[in-house]
Amino acid sequence: MTNPIDPVQLTADLLRCPSVTPIEGGALVLMEKLLSEAGFTCTRVDRGEVSNLFARWGKRGNGKTFGFNGHTDVVPVGDESAWTRGPFSGDIVDGWLWGRGATDMKSGVAAFAAAAIDFVRDTPPDGSIVMAITGDEEGDAVDGTVALLDWMQANGERMDACLVGEPTCPNEMGEMMKIGRRGSMTAYFTVSGKQGHSAYPHRANNPLPPMARLIDRLAGFELDQGTDHFDASTLAVTTIDTGNPANNVIPAETRATVNIRFNDAHSSDSLTEWLRAEADKVAAEFGVEIAMTTQVSGESFITPPGELSDLISAAVQAETGVTPELSTSGGTSDARFVKNHCPVVEFGLVGKTMHQVDERVEVAQIEQLKSIYSRILRDYFA
Repeated sequence: MTNPIDPVQLTADLLRCPSVTPIEGGALVLMEKLLSEAGFTCTRVDRGEVSNLFARWGKRGNGKTFGFNGHTDVVPVGDESAWTRGPFSGDIVDGWLWGRGATDMKSGVAAFAAAAIDFVRDTPPDGSIVMAITGDEEGDAVDGTVALLDWMQANGERMDACLVGEPTCPNEMGEMMKIGRRGSMTAYFTVSGKQGHSAYPHRANNPLPPMARLIDRLAGFELDQGTDHFDASTLAVTTIDTGNPANNVIPAETRATVNIRFNDAHSSDSLTEWLRAEADKVAAEFGVEIAMTTQVSGESFITPPGELSDLISAAVQAETGVTPELSTSGGTSDARFVKNHCPVVEFGLVGKTMHQVDERVEVAQIEQLKSIYSRILRDYFA
């Protein structure tokens, strides 16, 4: 019998690929070789400067298809001299595997690939397994999973259900899975007044008081008190910039940025209308112009508890003894794109060190994650 794929060694090999977004770094080349040798049909779906990989085992249209989604790109390492171990070393020391992407999320990609390869080799299912692996999750995400889904639609490819392998557990393996995510949008405001001497404020129109009023109105407003599956929406003021070095000059303009994480009580359109209305009220009150632009990273979404979440929850409980909480917390993920294609749930390991200096993961967690993914496949195709 062929030896099982070691997800720890595979993670270490991936960690040694310096795949900082949008650089491929050899990670997808490694995955393509591994999956092709295991009988998966692989297609590179590169778009723009981004590298992506689509892999399928099984004939299209023959039975149901289970999909995995993940990314091999990582955030920058920061101050490399601050790392205890090299950020691309893949060192294993005292039961910990070190490197940028150890938790977010090369371990997840390694675990689901190892589980799938062993599964189709030892117990080939009456159906298909798809992997959609991107190199653009940590960046703008325009040419990553979106490009893969666009390519799938154009080529008649389909997933009936998808598991995204992002780290989802705050402290303990198995304690949380994600059945949805909040939406995220950013609003940029510019208040334009009239420059003047600070000793003669009546000859100027200071943009700072209206900006202060606007930001106070926005930050002090309760968007909601939460919904059935979501916590309350939040608005954070992330910067106010005037860039005025002179203490005797009233500036001509000032800028501010707010970021909103919103639940399913709102859409980006409804929030944009609210923001514009508040800005117009303040502009009229102070006699200034307030320009506003918005950038939407994703809408809120939820996969209602049901067959897919039950499948994953049962597998997690069987392998860890822990029943995962169904959560919608955290930031955005590529599940926000997959949800337009098929039901999607996220489950992965503990993400305490993701994006930090000295990012690392317990080796035992990677092995446990492979076991969970293996059980999910067995149960799905049973």
